[in-house]
Amino acid sequence: MCRNITILRGLEPAATLDEVEAAARQYVRKVGGLQSTSPATVEAVERAVRAVADATATLLAELPARRRPPPTEPPLRRRAATAP
Repeated sequence: MCRNITILRGLEPAATLDEVEAAARQYVRKVGGLQSTSPATVEAVERAVRAVADATATLLAELPARRRPPPTEPPLRRRAATAP
């Protein structure tokens, strides 16, 4: 599990719904101390991921533009760039 939550504000092009959900999942797993879900945790985790993703999308829409892009690309973009 990553130690740092991905920065999505200021990406060009803007963060996708998949990137927002991946960051939300990363946050929920970190806060919950989970590396994977089990039948006992899957419902609570998925509900939390939806809530965090919704809040993240709202936040990104309401914040002003950044002057500089984030220092690193989100993991989904890095994987897409290195895919054959």
